[in-house]
Amino acid sequence: MNPPPPPTADHDDEVTAQALREQYESGSTVDQLAASSGLSYGTVLNRLRKAGTVMRTSWQTRGMREEQARRNLAARLRRLYDEQGATLAELAVAGSVTRRVARRLLIEAGGTPRTTQQTLRIRSAASRARRMKLASSLRARYEAGATVPDLAAEYSYSVGTVYRLLHQAGTRMRPKHHHGPARTPRKRS
Repeated sequence: MNPPPPPTADHDDEVTAQALREQYESGSTVDQLAASSGLSYGTVLNRLRKAGTVMRTSWQTRGMREEQARRNLAARLRRLYDEQGATLAELAVAGSVTRRVARRLLIEAGGTPRTTQQTLRIRSAASRARRMKLASSLRARYEAGATVPDLAAEYSYSVGTVYRLLHQAGTRMRPKHHHGPARTPRKRS
């Protein structure tokens, strides 16, 4: 014999029905509500009807999801465009759409298309910042005693590039073939 079901208050049913209705009207499906609430599909339907919910057809639900997916894609493309300086061509690749659609989605998300010169300035500033960070790192390693050839091999750069980055960082260079920390210059009398 099965145990009797736990007693439920009518008030709890109303609260649950109203909560289910709000979730349903915000775009959740009956299947999703049943899974998240732990109620059966039929119980969710009954509570939605009890709350006076106007039920959607499957194509209406699909349309809501497509609109939400479009808004999500537009927001993601705008973040790429604003935060990482992506171009419209890169947005098109990231969103699997054409450049024209990427531009339209960017505008829908509240973004403003940049000129080519603005994009180049953003990218060069970011590149310059990365390069200076790398140069500072190389300088610290060099001043700690690492050699230029060792740094070039470790960072996969040419020796000339390492020298150039060290000079950009204002590194005081050691005499050739002297390994170890930099010496203080002798004072000439």
